[in-house]
Amino acid sequence: MSNKIKIGISIGDVNGIGLEVIIKALSENQILDYCTPIVYGHSKVVSYHRKALGMTDLIFNVIANPDAANPKKANLINCWEEDVKIDLGTSNETGGKYALLSLEKATDDLINGRIDALVTAPINKHNIQSDAFKFPGHTEYLQERSGGGDVLMFMISEDLRVGVVTGHIPVGQVAPNISKEKILKKLVLMNESLKKDFWIEKPKIAVLGLNPHAGDNGLLGKEEGDVIIPAVQEAFDKGVICFGPYPADGFFGNGTYKQFDAVLAMYHDQGLIPFKTIAFGSGVNYTAGLKFVRTSPDHGTGYDIAGQNIADASSFIAAIFAATHIIRNRKEQEELLKNQLRTGGKLIETAFDLKDDAN
Repeated sequence: MSNKIKIGISIGDVNGIGLEVIIKALSENQILDYCTPIVYGHSKVVSYHRKALGMTDLIFNVIANPDAANPKKANLINCWEEDVKIDLGTSNETGGKYALLSLEKATDDLINGRIDALVTAPINKHNIQSDAFKFPGHTEYLQERSGGGDVLMFMISEDLRVGVVTGHIPVGQVAPNISKEKILKKLVLMNESLKKDFWIEKPKIAVLGLNPHAGDNGLLGKEEGDVIIPAVQEAFDKGVICFGPYPADGFFGNGTYKQFDAVLAMYHDQGLIPFKTIAFGSGVNYTAGLKFVRTSPDHGTGYDIAGQNIADASSFIAAIFAATHIIRNRKEQEELLKNQLRTGGKLIETAFDLKDDAN
């Protein structure tokens, strides 16, 4: 039991639905069968939310550090000492301040190997801004904390996986920020993640066009011919099984996405609108390419329903399980690669041969 995967959980905005979905998720007994959850927040704030929701059955085990976590209970680390005034459903400086304190402490433990993975509850991208946080969101913050390498915003569910070339930038900046090199990097990163994190031996990736009708042979835009097609071809030559560009509307409308293991969209809404239409409530935001594993639910702070006990915890539960499965896949792959078989001086890779394609 002591070797169970430790999942750190940052609480997000204390005035939103983050703690509601955390409490609901950890009230599900099967969570403790798969991992040891450790919430980064404060016992008084958690108690406030429990009472507001009328969910007082879940008792947290308060600990000083992850080494003291009880694998049979939901654990809690206090990240500050002072009392906090909660204003449910309100965006204010308090929500941002304590969301950041939770995130910083959880990320510190993640980087130092005290926890195995991090699941982040939603933050407000505006009220969290400070001298210590000048990022568009979690992804960019964790990218810097991880060392600044390239990452992929990867939305995952049972039926669909979607990554994006450009993330949290204005639509007017999308086209200038798309290049052959950037698309190629994202395709290689997506391909590696599908193999390492999801145990798909030969992933098949679809690439969407930028313009309507994928440019319509240059009539509606040149980016497909000048940038996207060359990137797809070079990625294919490097061993990435990818095809495109596909017109985004028809690709999702006629169900072509079902023929692929993942889809690379050019910009945020092009990928996330169909993803949330198809998988909202069960989808997970996964940051591929980090040195560590981080997932989050596919929804925001939910101020409009905070404290009403109506928030759906399904996506948060899925985020916990996704983090657990990815960690297990990585550990299993690492162990298998340590035991590679050598025959006649040739290295025989066993890792992917022992797994069926996973979806």
